[in-house]
Amino acid sequence: MTLHDDGRRRAAAALDGQSPCIAEARRLAAGFLARMRTEYRTPVSQRAVELTQLVVSELVTNARKYASGPILLDLRIADDLVEVQVWDSDPALPVVRATDAGRVGQHGLEIVRAVCQSVEAVRESVGKRMTARLALTDPAGHEPWT
Repeated sequence: MTLHDDGRRRAAAALDGQSPCIAEARRLAAGFLARMRTEYRTPVSQRAVELTQLVVSELVTNARKYASGPILLDLRIADDLVEVQVWDSDPALPVVRATDAGRVGQHGLEIVRAVCQSVEAVRESVGKRMTARLALTDPAGHEPWT
C-alpha cells in the first residue's frame, strides 16, 4: 500500500489488490478518522469509524473480486460526512440485487447502501469509481454501540 497524505482532511492509498489489501484499507480508514479527531478536532463517533471500516471493506472486496490490478482508495472529510471513494479498473457498474435473505453472499452493496447517506457508481475513462458518504456523528437519539 502506498499512502498519500496531503496534510489536509484527506488520505489516499494505492492498494495492490492482493489479499492483505482489505485489512490495510480498514486500518487506513480507522487511522484517518482517529487523526481527524485528534488533529482537527472533528467530531467522529465510534459508530462512524466502525461503519466506515465496513464500507471500505465491502468496496475494496468488490474491487478486488471483480477487477484485476490496483485499487485506489480515497478518504475525505466533507462537512459532517466522511467520503469513501474506491476506484478499480473494471468499467462494469455494480448491479443492486433485490433483497433476498436466503441468498448466501453478495450482500455487500446492499449493506453499503443501508448504512450510507449516499452511494454512487460512475464509469470513468478507465474503470469506475464508487463513492459512499457516511455521517461522522450518530443520529439524534441513537444509542452508541457498546
